[in-house]
Amino acid sequence: MSGTNSPEAVKKLLENMQSDLRALSLECKKKFPPVKEAAESGIIKVKTIAARNTEILAALKENSSEVVQPFLMGCGTKEPKITQLCLAAIQRLMSHEVVSETAAGNIINMLWQLMENSLEELKLLQTVLVLLTTNTVVHDEALSKAIVLCFRLHFTKDNITNNTAAATVRQVVTVVFERMVAEDERHKDIQPPVLVQGNSNRRSVSTLKPCAKDAYMLFQDLCQLVNADAPYWLVGMTEMTRTFGLELLESVLNDFPQVFLQHQEFSFLLKERVCPLVIKLFSPNIKFRQGSSTSSSPAPVEKPYFPICMRLLRVVSVLIKQFYSLLVTECEIFLSLLVKFLDADKPQWLRAVAVESIHRLCVQPQLLRSFCQSYDMKQHSTKVFRDIVNALGSFIQSLFLVPPTGNPATANQAGNNNSSGPVSAPANSGMVGIGGGVTLLPAFEYRGTWIPILSITVQGSAKATYLEMLDKVEPPTIPEGYAMSVAFHCLLDLVRGITSMIEGELGEAETEDHTITEEASSPTQSSEQQDLQSTSDQVDKETVSRAVWEEMVNACWCGLLAALSLLLDASTDEAATENILKAELTMAALCGRLGLVTSRDAFITAICKGSLPPHYALTVLNATTAATLSNKSYSIQGQSVMMISPSSESHQQVVAVGQPLAVQPQGTVMLTSKNIQCMRTLLNLAHCHGAVLGTSWQLVLATLQHLVWILGLKPSSGGALKPGRAVEGPSTVLTTAVMTDLPVISNILSRLFESSQYLDDVSLHHLINALCSLSLEAMDMAYGNNKEPSLFAVAKLLETGLVNMHRIEILWRPLTGHLLEKVCQHPNSRMREWGAEALTSLIKAGLTFTHEPPLSQNQRLQLLLLNPLKEMSNINHPDIRLKQLECVLQILQSQGDSLGPGWPLVLGVMGAIRNDQGESLIRTAFQCLQLVVTDFLPTMPCTCLQIVVDVAGSFGLHNQELNISLTSIGLLWNISDYFFQRGETIEKELNREEAAQQKQAEEKGVALHRPFHPAPPFDCLWLCLYAKLGELCVDPRPAVRKSAGQTLFSTVGAHGTLLQHSTWHTVIWKVLFHLLDRVRESSTTADKEKIESGGGNILIHHSRDTAEKQWAETWVLTLAGVARIFNTRRYLLQPLGDFSRAWDVLLDHIQSAALSKNNEVSLAALKSFQEILQIVSPVRDSDKPETPPVVNVPVPVLIGSISGPGLNRPFLRTDSIGERLGRYSSSEPPIVTDELEDSNLWWAAWNTWYRIGSESTKPPITFDKLTFIPSQPFLTALIQIFPALYQHIKTGFNMDDLQKLGVILHSAVSVPISSDASPFILPSYTEAVLTSLQEAVLTALDVLQKAICVGPDNMQIMYPAIFDQLLAFVEFSCKPPQYGQLETKHIANAKYNQAEWVALNYVPFAERSLEVVVDLYQKTACHKAVVNEKVLQNIIKTLRVPLSLKYSCPSESTWKLAVSSLLKVLSIGLPVARQHAASGKFDSMWPELANTFEDFLFTKSIPPDNLSIQEFQRNESIDVEVVQLISTEILPYANFIPKEFVGQIMTMLNKGSIHSQSSSFTEAEIDIRLREEFSKMCFETLLQFSFSNKVTTPQEGYISRMALSVLLKRSQDVLHRYIEDERLSGKCPLPRQQVTEIIFVLKAVSTLIDSLKKTQPENVDGNTWAQVIALYPTLVECITCSSSEVCSALKEALVPFKDFMQPPASKVQNGES
Repeated sequence: MSGTNSPEAVKKLLENMQSDLRALSLECKKKFPPVKEAAESGIIKVKTIAARNTEILAALKENSSEVVQPFLMGCGTKEPKITQLCLAAIQRLMSHEVVSETAAGNIINMLWQLMENSLEELKLLQTVLVLLTTNTVVHDEALSKAIVLCFRLHFTKDNITNNTAAATVRQVVTVVFERMVAEDERHKDIQPPVLVQGNSNRRSVSTLKPCAKDAYMLFQDLCQLVNADAPYWLVGMTEMTRTFGLELLESVLNDFPQVFLQHQEFSFLLKERVCPLVIKLFSPNIKFRQGSSTSSSPAPVEKPYFPICMRLLRVVSVLIKQFYSLLVTECEIFLSLLVKFLDADKPQWLRAVAVESIHRLCVQPQLLRSFCQSYDMKQHSTKVFRDIVNALGSFIQSLFLVPPTGNPATANQAGNNNSSGPVSAPANSGMVGIGGGVTLLPAFEYRGTWIPILSITVQGSAKATYLEMLDKVEPPTIPEGYAMSVAFHCLLDLVRGITSMIEGELGEAETEDHTITEEASSPTQSSEQQDLQSTSDQVDKETVSRAVWEEMVNACWCGLLAALSLLLDASTDEAATENILKAELTMAALCGRLGLVTSRDAFITAICKGSLPPHYALTVLNATTAATLSNKSYSIQGQSVMMISPSSESHQQVVAVGQPLAVQPQGTVMLTSKNIQCMRTLLNLAHCHGAVLGTSWQLVLATLQHLVWILGLKPSSGGALKPGRAVEGPSTVLTTAVMTDLPVISNILSRLFESSQYLDDVSLHHLINALCSLSLEAMDMAYGNNKEPSLFAVAKLLETGLVNMHRIEILWRPLTGHLLEKVCQHPNSRMREWGAEALTSLIKAGLTFTHEPPLSQNQRLQLLLLNPLKEMSNINHPDIRLKQLECVLQILQSQGDSLGPGWPLVLGVMGAIRNDQGESLIRTAFQCLQLVVTDFLPTMPCTCLQIVVDVAGSFGLHNQELNISLTSIGLLWNISDYFFQRGETIEKELNREEAAQQKQAEEKGVALHRPFHPAPPFDCLWLCLYAKLGELCVDPRPAVRKSAGQTLFSTVGAHGTLLQHSTWHTVIWKVLFHLLDRVRESSTTADKEKIESGGGNILIHHSRDTAEKQWAETWVLTLAGVARIFNTRRYLLQPLGDFSRAWDVLLDHIQSAALSKNNEVSLAALKSFQEILQIVSPVRDSDKPETPPVVNVPVPVLIGSISGPGLNRPFLRTDSIGERLGRYSSSEPPIVTDELEDSNLWWAAWNTWYRIGSESTKPPITFDKLTFIPSQPFLTALIQIFPALYQHIKTGFNMDDLQKLGVILHSAVSVPISSDASPFILPSYTEAVLTSLQEAVLTALDVLQKAICVGPDNMQIMYPAIFDQLLAFVEFSCKPPQYGQLETKHIANAKYNQAEWVALNYVPFAERSLEVVVDLYQKTACHKAVVNEKVLQNIIKTLRVPLSLKYSCPSESTWKLAVSSLLKVLSIGLPVARQHAASGKFDSMWPELANTFEDFLFTKSIPPDNLSIQEFQRNESIDVEVVQLISTEILPYANFIPKEFVGQIMTMLNKGSIHSQSSSFTEAEIDIRLREEFSKMCFETLLQFSFSNKVTTPQEGYISRMALSVLLKRSQDVLHRYIEDERLSGKCPLPRQQVTEIIFVLKAVSTLIDSLKKTQPENVDGNTWAQVIALYPTLVECITCSSSEVCSALKEALVPFKDFMQPPASKVQNGES
């Protein structure tokens, strides 16, 4: 009453009081004077109080007894009007709280009297209420009296009074307890006295405060009253109803729970009074069995009474709800009772209210949790929570199973602890549902039992219907389906409550965990201790909570599942179905979160079964380790629960018909709309709760797979399932309803797998594992038949992978592992194709996905992604490999630039294609490689370049397709070009990489492994390239060999300068020589069989029609290439340590090639020999050899200086072949090397040359058709090498070497030509020309002699040897050389078409040699060696042969040349011979010379018949020249010449000067041929030597004497012969010649006599005179001759004889002289 203290309010109160008292006195004026007086004195009293006291209200209260007295008296009059006025006044006083305790007592007493008189009953109740509510002055007895008063009024006859009284009682009871609460509130700061435990004295209330005591007494008496006992405190009660008592108890318990919980006295009351009371009152309900005994019992209490029972249940509800913690044991009993009330044998109304009560509990999850903690989790306690749930299940089941007749025999007793077990109906009773069709009302229908579903409550609140029927006395009739509906809602609310509570707590626990861990990880030292503390507390708390949650779930899941499954099967209403499914789903999710696998799987299985057609054979549902649900009963902690198998005749609309997914599908299966609904729930479950599904993903996915199959969804790209056309015939039939659903389902399916990106890693793994095992099943099914396989799993694996790209690492291995090892290798092609599709899509997606960090910075991930691509190479199915390569191609096209460390894998894939894998695969792989080489070399790490080389090389070796091999060689060239252009960058990068690897290797303590190790990495790259090309150079196919060879040598040639100096060592030994060895081996062992055609219709040229010939080409190419490198890179190679060894090996190769029995190879070997000796001259077009030319690739010259090895090597920039050609110049870098080493190299070359020469020109021992004889070009080339070679070895070239050379030259010239080649060698038979070989031989000797000429003295001793050699050649003119045992024909007789050997025309050669001899001799005649070695004699000896043969020589020119040569030689040699006369070195020459003259001048060969006169005269003039030589060069120096020789000459002259007398005319005719001139010359010479006036030496005199005697003898002979002839001839004139001769003789005689006269007499020998005089008679005889010329000559001859006409002197004198 706010504002009662304000002055205005007080003033008003006083006024009102006074007016009330006045009114009272007026009313009582007549009838009740005492009252009037009291009223008036009251007025005075009030005025006095008001005047005296400042605190008016307090003063009023003190005097309230007096103030109230008049009104009490007024009430005592029992006069209605007065009573009402008084009661109103009293109420006003009360409302101002000015009534003291005593006054209040008085008021109550007065009210009691009124009550007993039944006066103003309503006003009484009002007054009591005001009195008790305004303040707390009424206590104890007064209070109890007031309460009893109200109770008494409740039981009046008047309905209104009764109801008002009832309301007042309720309010008063509330007030009493409210006061107590207020009192506690006031005293809460003061420590209450310690309660004495176990206080059993019910009256011991001394410890309680006043208000509390009142409340205690009141509550105790209420219990007494309900129990029909006398009250202790409420004295004066006359009657009471149990229902009203129970209602009051309920309201107190409900409204003031804290009173009972805080005060032990009260809790004692609860335990000791209330609970026993309730249990006692329940007893009729417990014992009652419906229909067990219908006879009327004498005690009516025994039958269940609806109002009591219902109120008892309400009290129980409150007790359980509010005081559960106090009354654990009692509640256990109550709950067990509740469960029992659900039994089928209890009355329907009882079951209904019991279900309602249970529903009330079910919406209080915390309470349920407490049950679970208090009972189910205790050892020897009833499993209350489990029983409740099971009871609900059994209740629902019983509703279906109770037959409509209500026959108790089949009533199910499940849920009763004693019941032995469930009684189940036969599984398929086959009852047909009511109406047979679709029920319109929402309802459950099971085996013919049809139960409608009523909408009873809002979900989550237990708004009971029958528990609220407090006004009903008779049990109401329960509508059909009501109990079922409540029970259904109980289940739903139970599930909803438990799950939301546990999940809420779980969530809190998780967030707390989170914050705790965060705190714990904070670095502050001080708080660490407490953090740990709180953490451990937290953990303990959570462990406890988790145990409770798990127990709750474990306790309820069986019952729930049984009930829900049954309801699901029975439900015909979509909304109900939805609710059931939702409950199953939430339970499954909760079990999943708590990690309760069995229960989770059981719920999921139920949903799965609901999705599939009835009796669908799905092994995963029937045989998984998860608890199976088909007609089995679970025994959980001794409690049996029946699982009802879904019945097949649920009346559902069929929406789809399809084929079951089985190995042998039998018939079709039907899907109903409920199946589809379940499917959607399943999808929903997987979608929202995927994280907790764990191993049950298997169930879910298996079911979905089957549904998808039945519905005919097929995978499309990316793995999403789309409605496909029915693949196998028209077996899939879909209604329009489901058709519109399909895209939605397909979409949800996809979303389901999309949402896998939100799963945690473990769950994701479960999902993947499940998909993998599904896939394995599908694969097993697809074995051995080509039916369409189920691709669900593969498609979904793909989809899952694609959406989880952000954490692809964690699922990559299992995912790709499965696809690779299982799916891609499956025999069913469709399955395989999808496996590959999935795998490649994943790889491509993985590479394009923007990872964090990006792939470029996460190499490990990139390699992980690409690895499966590489692994696919282990699968042999071509379709898989094709997919793999297409994938590579796409990756290259989209990601090529960013592959980075993934390159080795990608390249590995291309390289893994084997030869036997079919053309198309090789083609595709090669296409990839081409793309790499053309576009991606610059973007890949340099370390991968080597792999590119290897892969390109491996394609070269593929023999499927020649073009690919050739193109790949082209690629290798491009690659080398790239290396060349990007050399510096590649080198830097590789060196960096190398350093890193080196460091790693050192850390691990292992050696670094890579090919060609010591070489720097960039060089290794080149070496790998060279090695690859080297392998290709020995490929079986000639075209490949050729191309590879050209490329190899071009690259080494063009780019070799980039290599470090030391690397050349490896290039030479490991690459080039290795290659040469292999080629040599292959060539020498190659097959000589003829190849008919080159495959297809390619014709093969005869020069290449055997393998041997094809290999020959390779050998040529290789050798030439190596030689060129040695030549052009000499300056790089020579400084290498073992250059000389390399040189030897190269020479050895050249030698073996040169000596091979193949003209092409041997000639090419010599070309290479020439090249390495750097004597090759550029070949002009006109004189290209007829062998296929060696590929000439110009060698780029270094730009800039040549620096040592190191990074500053000059890099050649060669941009095009044209430019390279432009740069090609002859200026080789200067070679500066050690002279000594150099000469060793040249001597090695000389030895090789000698071996080649001697081996190749040595005649074979036997000859047959196949004998190999070296060709002319070969021999020519061989000999042409010598001059250049000689330049380098001349300093050490000695006689032995010269001898060797001679042998080779001689042998080479001796080799015959085959007749079919001769026309090419010789322009024509008739021309006397030298062959190029012969020219080469002469050139060689020429070089030698020139060198000797300028060389030191010790070299000049070689002159004779050279002369010998040349003279040997000169002899060929008359006697061609023999070649072994080979028969050669003369060139003129050879036949073109026969394989004959033809000896060459050696005449020109011999003649040229002769000219050379003369030339040389002219230069060297005086050399000591030439003198000592009798060179002149040898020349003469050699010339003697053609000279003596003269006309018999093969060629006429020969002897003429021989004569002129002899003359030239003698003109130089004779003076030398004279010079050395004394030494005797020429002694043996003279006879040789004499014989030569003799043989020539008087030859035995007859001139040919056709010789013309002119010709004869010309030949004669040659003879004359010889005689002239004798006259000028020999005879004048007779004193230096041996006598015998002079004698021989004289004799010869004599012989020449005497013409033979012809004895007949015929002879005379021939005598024209007599050499008149010659004879004359001889004679003149003889004559000339007769003048010895200039005699200086005895020697000379001797010659003169000899000449004279010869001359005279000759004159005598001529004259004699003339006389004789003249006499014989008679009249005939003598021949002209003879006449001339005689005239000549006559003239000679006259001149002789003249000269004799002029001479000193002592010089003339006496014999001479005698001879002269002896002529005289002969002369005289000639006088008779007829010729006038003779006569005149004779006259002149006779005249000088006059000087002899002297008288004879004394004999003595004459004798002396």
